[in-house]
Amino acid sequence: MVLEGVSGVGKSTLSRLLAKRLGAAEVHTLTDPHTGWSDMANREIRPLPQFAFYLSGLLHASDAIRQHLGTGAVVADRYASSVAACHAAVNGVGLDQVKELIAPFRPYLVAPDATFYLIGSDLSLKERMGTKTDVKQDDTDLFSVPGRLARLRENFRAVADEDPSAITLPTDGHSPDDLTELIIKHLEDRRA
Repeated sequence: MVLEGVSGVGKSTLSRLLAKRLGAAEVHTLTDPHTGWSDMANREIRPLPQFAFYLSGLLHASDAIRQHLGTGAVVADRYASSVAACHAAVNGVGLDQVKELIAPFRPYLVAPDATFYLIGSDLSLKERMGTKTDVKQDDTDLFSVPGRLARLRENFRAVADEDPSAITLPTDGHSPDDLTELIIKHLEDRRA
């Protein structure tokens, strides 16, 4: 399963809780060695090479997911939808352009059984950002760059509309434990 959405919506917390509850492996789209380079890539690399950096992270994550699926379930914190939605919003390019760049690699990517698109209000995102210990430039840009959050939300909505594995999950008013239970119940209901 994949957890998608803007920074601060609770993906990492849910990913940890779900992996623990389900005995699943936890994977982030930017696994090592990519994680340490993302800030520099965002600051110093032009949009097309920056996309290549994130695409290589996505392909690497797909390999890690494939490997972990050999032994059990996997919970991914971000995946292909984040690469498309975020790259388009951050670089001011069309979402369709980014999806075209990803398209040749789709057959290689492990397809998720379920992708939960987490949606939170501005207020809840600001509250979560206040408690986040690993705040990055992308996080602060959500509110400091005019239109960034609106573009990200629109891009995630558009990607979810085309995603056959999409489940939209509002997060406001729910604790991480509540959301974990909702996701597990949804997965159990799908299997029944």
